Amino acid sequence: MSVYKDGNKWRVIYRYTDSRGERKQTQKRGFPTKKEAQAWEREQMNKMESNLDMTFENFSEIYFSDMKREFDEKKNRKSRQNLL
Repeated sequence: MSVYKDGNKWRVIYRYTDSRGERKQTQKRGFPTKKEAQAWEREQMNKMESNLDMTFENFSEIYFSDMKREFDEKKNRKSRQNLL
């Protein structure tokens, strides 16, 4: 995982191994601060490593993004309100 200065902005290059064991690389650009880039990098690491050392809010965001197809919008909104 690497954070680089890209002109006036910051970019993150993130490497990981997917569920089939293949190595992948992704990047995201345009972060205004290094701190924001590092925060995004940390979130990606938590998602890919299934790290349990995360806040409930982050966990619920990951859960709802994964289960988005399962819930219709009305139920999703109601479930979020009940959890938070």
